[in-house]
Amino acid sequence: MKDLLLIAIKYSLVSNVVLSQFLGICPFLGVSKKTESSKGMGGAVIFVIVIASVITHGIYVTFLAASGPLSQALGLKDGLEYLNTIVFILVIAALVQFVEMFLKKNIPSLYESLGVYLPLITTNCAVLGVALNNVSYGYNLAESFVYGLGISVGFALALLLMAGIRENIIEGNDRIPHSFQGSPIVLITACLMAIAFFGFGGLI
Repeated sequence: MKDLLLIAIKYSLVSNVVLSQFLGICPFLGVSKKTESSKGMGGAVIFVIVIASVITHGIYVTFLAASGPLSQALGLKDGLEYLNTIVFILVIAALVQFVEMFLKKNIPSLYESLGVYLPLITTNCAVLGVALNNVSYGYNLAESFVYGLGISVGFALALLLMAGIRENIIEGNDRIPHSFQGSPIVLITACLMAIAFFGFGGLI
């Protein structure tokens, strides 16, 4: 239990996927203009990453790993691990399609506000990175679940913090020099957030 708690804290705060590992930068910068859309994107990413972590772990252990029953039955010495990336992308794409259809039918306003960034979850390197890291780190099912949850919660936390800053301080602020308005001040803010998150390093 202690190990699972350490994994959750490490990857949600200490090794934040956006601010420390620099994964998922595109939706982080694109969707963080409004808190409402950031909440929707954060929830969608949490769902996709957590479910993808569990499903891809099961697929890897059962079908792709050299020690899996399929590889053993086929007599494959090295298994089918070279298919990891392709299979994991297909799983992620299917989950994103499910989320997209759900939002389009039940929460059309959120679906419209997320726009192109919703289908881009499929190509969000943070989502694929979690699935691949679960394999490379050798995590079991419980650890894969907690790792995915920690990563996705960290992503949502960074997204909501950035959205709050942009809504209340950055957007429409005439005191920001003209040359720093827009993307430059957002990137500077992200850098300052990353520095602040380094303070969590002493937690583990």
